[in-house]
Amino acid sequence: MHKRSPIIFALIVLFSGFAAFAQETESRVPELEAFHEIIYPIWHTAYPEKDIAALKGFVPEINKLAGEIFEARLPGILREKEAKWLAGLEEFKKSVEAYGAAAHGADDQALLNAAEVLHARYEMLVRAIRPVLKEMDDFHKVLYVVFHKSLPDKKFAEIKAVSGDLKSKAEAVTKATLSKRMEARSAAFQAASADLLRAVTELETACRGDDNAAIESAVLTLHTKYQALEKIFD
Repeated sequence: MHKRSPIIFALIVLFSGFAAFAQETESRVPELEAFHEIIYPIWHTAYPEKDIAALKGFVPEINKLAGEIFEARLPGILREKEAKWLAGLEEFKKSVEAYGAAAHGADDQALLNAAEVLHARYEMLVRAIRPVLKEMDDFHKVLYVVFHKSLPDKKFAEIKAVSGDLKSKAEAVTKATLSKRMEARSAAFQAASADLLRAVTELETACRGDDNAAIESAVLTLHTKYQALEKIFD
């Protein structure tokens, strides 16, 4: 039997670890996205057309896809949203059960109402983990690796290497435009994003030197400023 060399095996393990960690920086839950395949025809076709037979026929697929959501694990980058996710998941589960009960009954209006609630609870679950802004998500993907991998492993060279990228992404955050639904939070967002940029600038300055303690302190401050920015949208 052909044996792999220790070096090749080590490289395979190393790159497998990188791939696994890369998945932890993706702000998505594939099982949740897959459910859209069933909620779309429910909400955009069967519900407006009051097609009761079709609504009843969706039950097996709803239960299958919802079951996969119930078993899904949030990636590491979404760990701070877990409380919202679990609360939303509980409401979503109730709506799935209510839909099934209504589908097995004879009250057509009850089934239509259940379809409306199912759609609403699904949307709530999506919003619980969806990044508010693409620019914030782009920034967080880099910060997540810095805070949860490079800093704990004391790999300060890695932090120095991405400090410029963090700054450019923080600048993009300050230039982002909130949706009309979020307009009331614009002033708070501008202040918090400016604080974020200042914290990144301080990190970039620290990264020009060799004081690892200063770099660590700057990373911790930056992480705190990012959390403050996210709280604006809670």
